[in-house]
Amino acid sequence: MTLQITPDIALDEDELSERFVRAPGPGGQNVNKVATAVQLRFDVRRSPSLPAAVRARLEKLAGSRLDSDGVLTIHAHRHRTRERNRADARERLVELIAKASHVPKPRRPTKPSRAAKARRVDEKKQRARVKRLRGPVGGGD
Repeated sequence: MTLQITPDIALDEDELSERFVRAPGPGGQNVNKVATAVQLRFDVRRSPSLPAAVRARLEKLAGSRLDSDGVLTIHAHRHRTRERNRADARERLVELIAKASHVPKPRRPTKPSRAAKARRVDEKKQRARVKRLRGPVGGGD
């Protein structure tokens, strides 16, 4: 079975590994007995499904979730059941890879136009004039 990210990118289930652990925080009597939180692991550097450009952007986006071996780990423990946490972890992985697959538009440096510079100077002069006209009220006694 595959996990479809974009029309061009799909991950094979074999590339993902899941481990269920006990969730942190409050949870009543079951919190210390039932492992409902999921740790989803995905090896970014060794994945044959990702193009090189997407892989590089994903490594930057992952930040501290990526270990030194290039394995992305997503912890999901928002919900009370394994199934919902598992689905949540997969959704977050899909979202992250989809965001990495988007090619950012290159920034072109721009300069303000001559008219914009003139408007700015005129506004500054007008403001200075207003402040100068306020002046001291009534002079000194």
